[in-house]
Amino acid sequence: MSAIVGMYHFNNNPVNVKEGMAVMRALQGIPADDTKVFYKENIFLGCRAQWITPESVGEQLPLYDKESRIAITADAIIDNRKELFEKLSINRANQIGMTDSELILKGYQKWGENVPKHLIGDFAFIIWDERKGRLFGARDFSGSRTLYFYKNEQCFAFCTMMTPLFSLPFIERELNRDWLADFLALPNILDSVDASSTVYKNIFQIPPSHSILVADGKVTFSRYYHTASIEKLKLKSNEEYVEAFRDVFQKAVSEQLRTYRNVGTRLSGGLDSGTVAGFAARTLQQNYKQLHTFSYVPVSDFVDWTPKNKLADERPFIKSTVEYIGNIHDHYLDLEGRSPLTEMDDLIEMMEMPYKFFENSYWLKGIYEKAQEEDIGVLLNGGRGNFSISWGPAEDYYATLLKRMRWLKLYNELKLYSENRGVGKGKILSVIGKKVFPFIRKYRSTHAKYHFPMLINSDFARETDVFNRVKEQGIDIDHAALNMYDARKNHFEKVYSWNLNSTSRSKLSLHYSMTDRDPTNDLRVIQFCLSVPESQYVQGGFSRSLVRRATEGYLPDKVRLNQYFKGIQGADGIHRMKPQWNMLIEEIQALCKDPVLSELLNIEVIKNALAVFQSGPKDESIYDANCKVLMRSLIVSRFLKRLI
Repeated sequence: MSAIVGMYHFNNNPVNVKEGMAVMRALQGIPADDTKVFYKENIFLGCRAQWITPESVGEQLPLYDKESRIAITADAIIDNRKELFEKLSINRANQIGMTDSELILKGYQKWGENVPKHLIGDFAFIIWDERKGRLFGARDFSGSRTLYFYKNEQCFAFCTMMTPLFSLPFIERELNRDWLADFLALPNILDSVDASSTVYKNIFQIPPSHSILVADGKVTFSRYYHTASIEKLKLKSNEEYVEAFRDVFQKAVSEQLRTYRNVGTRLSGGLDSGTVAGFAARTLQQNYKQLHTFSYVPVSDFVDWTPKNKLADERPFIKSTVEYIGNIHDHYLDLEGRSPLTEMDDLIEMMEMPYKFFENSYWLKGIYEKAQEEDIGVLLNGGRGNFSISWGPAEDYYATLLKRMRWLKLYNELKLYSENRGVGKGKILSVIGKKVFPFIRKYRSTHAKYHFPMLINSDFARETDVFNRVKEQGIDIDHAALNMYDARKNHFEKVYSWNLNSTSRSKLSLHYSMTDRDPTNDLRVIQFCLSVPESQYVQGGFSRSLVRRATEGYLPDKVRLNQYFKGIQGADGIHRMKPQWNMLIEEIQALCKDPVLSELLNIEVIKNALAVFQSGPKDESIYDANCKVLMRSLIVSRFLKRLI
């Protein structure tokens, strides 16, 4: 992968090469196997390349084709290379060693602005078309790689990271108050509902699934991919769906293993990461390579406070997976001495923005560091699995059966589900009833309705009109989440939902010189999973039925058929913060008195959260709303101090 840079001057004004080199120097903290620049008259392109795939070793980036007078700089790994070779009629002799950036360039020469529609993989690229006098680029459908830009009347500048752009003398580092308002007002993990905005007022980003055209001094976005048009798949039997799943998932995994370095994966005790590991380890064994797995575990002196069906320590399930699959070198990381506090400043610097994932921040960072020690080139994960391969919420499906009055099927399913879960049918019916008749739940709970504490200052909220902007995107802050079917639909249609995970994966992997790949996020896998009838996902009393059936022989039944235990990584987060707890409280008390922060944050809510912890830290409060209020406030405070 790569960190890419560029400047384009309108009206054929020559670029200032020194300014371009200043942006390149600002990226020196990013490891690189090679650094090159290209400039000509009004264009400057740069790249700090990380060689991950065999084809990328020695790759010329930026690349300029003299015949077509087209140049490209790219941060890309393209997976559907064989398909592109056929579409582009590239003979076998030329296929060997052809880089992914060359493929993109050849695709542009054939399909023009439609080239992103033909690409599968993780990518962000910019192409300079000298003859047409314009820039064209794109970001992959889920935004797995970042690409930021600035524009004024004379110049367009872009970079994989935001901060290096401030090396240019004409770009001011100014807070985007609308973005921060979104961040503070949204109770969930989202940062903003505007997928093109950033925390900085003058810096924008290409949204996922979008291309960008810079021509005649104007910037135009175009969305090139939607999931809404996917047709339902109709196969003859359950077995055919299982085989079809295995085929498409195996292809995704195999193509994402393309590296001359070692391969690793994040492994928990669950289905998604286990499925990725199961398919990857088999494939690697055929190539005489071993899969490294990296798993978070609590520190040794942690006293487990979690309910009996929750797993703070997933080692029994992880080790069962490792032993069953084989061909795995497993690593268990307790990361003693680390906490959400110890890693906060580093993560703010790497992310270049405030973040919300403090509960798992320290072990995610720790896994990248350990993976770097093991010379991992590709680090796999199963992050999109809940919405793709392991989709199948049983209660929501049963609610649809009740609505459709399919009594017999509902009765049989409930009987089996009750037996498999060890939960009475009455309790399950109560949950289903609330989903079918939400107005009853709303009526009964009027006086006990739960609200996430509002972290944004009310005057700041009115100034930015944040609640209306959020409402326009279909997000209701005051009420419970949509049913899982609507939530899934929104997840794939609203591109702002992709930015968060994609941004953290892109930036962390870039800092540790590897690529973070997710086979459950492969476009072909998602298209397949969205095409599968809902009846395939809940069957025989099992939620997530399709992946459970498809991993028979890949995963142990202890993991494959588990519907009772659920892992919760980071349960020891507050326990880890105890040595710094007094410092944490003092810093938050100080921020409550800060006049700048008081105009942005809801100080009374923060003080109320502090009062909850007056008697000291409570391990079981790590996922509590009051803990989120304190930690998010602290992260925002530290970021703003850097900005000011």
